Amino acid sequence: MYFTLDKMFAIAYIHPMNLRNHIKQHRARLDLTQQELADRVGVRRQAILAIEKGKYVPSALLAFQLADALGMPINELFELENGSTDKGDEE
Repeated sequence: MYFTLDKMFAIAYIHPMNLRNHIKQHRARLDLTQQELADRVGVRRQAILAIEKGKYVPSALLAFQLADALGMPINELFELENGSTDKGDEE
């Protein structure tokens, strides 16, 4: 997994296929613009755009802030994709 920190956006880059988000859908549900959501969590609008498009993955702190701002559990806002369709494989 490739990981770097982008201080301008306060977000980490992880290959986009590893994490899927539903920010845009939940932001629309609340009738929030990208700028309004950005203001609520203290980042730039461009950061919200990059996260929504899957270009960047937010830091853990920002992910929790986004979930809180959208009024939902973090595990409903983000999904980890591991390339497997089987959920619950245990050894």
